Amino acid sequence: MAQQKKMVNDITAMDEDFAKWYTDVVKKAELVEYTSVKGCMVIRPYGYAIWENIQKTMDEMFKATGHENVCMPMFIPESLLNKEKDHVEGFAPEVAWVTHGGSEKLEERLCVRPTSETLFCEHYKAIVHSYRDLPKLYNQWVSVVRWEKTTRPFLRTREFLWQEGHTIHATAEEAREETVKMLNVYADFCENILAIPVVKGVKTEKERFAGAEDTYTIEALMHDGKALQSGTSHYFGDGFAKAFDIQFTDKDNRLKYPFQTSWGTTTRLIGAIIMTHGDDNGLVLPPKIAPIQVIVVPIAQHKEGVLEKAAELCERLSKVCRVKSDITDNSAGWKFAEYEMKGVPLRLEIGPKDIENNQCVLVRRDNGEKVFVSLDELEEKIPELLEAVHKGLYDKAFERRKNMTYVAHDFDEMKFLADNKPGFIKAMWCGSRECEDRLKEEVGVTSRCIPYEQEKLSDVCVCCGKPADKMLYWGKAY
Repeated sequence: MAQQKKMVNDITAMDEDFAKWYTDVVKKAELVEYTSVKGCMVIRPYGYAIWENIQKTMDEMFKATGHENVCMPMFIPESLLNKEKDHVEGFAPEVAWVTHGGSEKLEERLCVRPTSETLFCEHYKAIVHSYRDLPKLYNQWVSVVRWEKTTRPFLRTREFLWQEGHTIHATAEEAREETVKMLNVYADFCENILAIPVVKGVKTEKERFAGAEDTYTIEALMHDGKALQSGTSHYFGDGFAKAFDIQFTDKDNRLKYPFQTSWGTTTRLIGAIIMTHGDDNGLVLPPKIAPIQVIVVPIAQHKEGVLEKAAELCERLSKVCRVKSDITDNSAGWKFAEYEMKGVPLRLEIGPKDIENNQCVLVRRDNGEKVFVSLDELEEKIPELLEAVHKGLYDKAFERRKNMTYVAHDFDEMKFLADNKPGFIKAMWCGSRECEDRLKEEVGVTSRCIPYEQEKLSDVCVCCGKPADKMLYWGKAY
């Protein structure tokens, strides 16, 4: 692997101050800009292009599993929100309210959508009458508002973009199958598109989505050892249906309550990409969602034929990748640093000597490796290298997670690891809320998930020493 030198000097080193590094990258790579409304951000063209690529790929995956896109209103009447007690209590601290329309006070407050379960329930009640109307497999791409106290671009903002899937089924079995299926879609997306390894599992009752019977999650580990919840899928049972009196006539001609799910991911995934793959030079983008996959940099572009060759290569490569040529009068060194910072997976250098030798230089962003490639072989070589970059990013993130995952057998060991070893901590748990609360209060970790892949680390709970048969991932989280 080639040794990389630091090309961007105005980004704080990751090891020096991770939070400042993150903010520097977000700003310098022109992903977002702050606004006059605290906690809200302008997603700039380069940042939005990443989101568009995420959205396009994920939307195709949803539609391949039979889902259709819809769009619900932004506003929810207070009376509608209050129909599901647990749900409204879970969101109450974060809700933004509209109290006036123009200069007139509204007869009923309107909630600015924090999530859309109640709106979907109202709609289902109007359109679901028979088993023939089921299932409804819906998704929407919208923004939502949650009045967060502490904010950070992409990770936690008061308004953010997301997709929220909402489905309704005739049987509990169908709904549970949907819940797990969509979690697997998320895991597949993170690993095979974003090159981010994830742990799949179930949330504890304490960490469950408000109003859900079960919440499934994928958890990723960031560069600094903190966990990031990267997608969740919720099984609601028939609780919402009963609260909203949604019933249908089944094949046996009896009235029954349907079963529901919801699932969502957000622009937080962009934060996950930054904090999983980024380095001291800035962004490192997974090729499959990078707005520019190959940047062509002409060398000595004032010399005859160089710009023409760069344009020709761009035209050729546009058939196999997202490619751009930088023909500005900035120096080659400036361009190298600029596209390093923006995380472009491959840099193609072409100059007079390269043209003479019918070759170019390709440089990988993930490891700095340089290779000379014949111009005749570019259409075959570039897709291979882009795939190699994806694999390199995934393997590096997987190895880092492996090296930052620890095992705790008792309370003292758990506290030592939490204080001194950033990362996931695997430990047994007795299932009690008291132990979960104590670990959060005294150790500073939260339960991330009960993983599908269970290990018997011991017979006793890491907190109280009582019998335990569940292994959990614990950690500090964003």
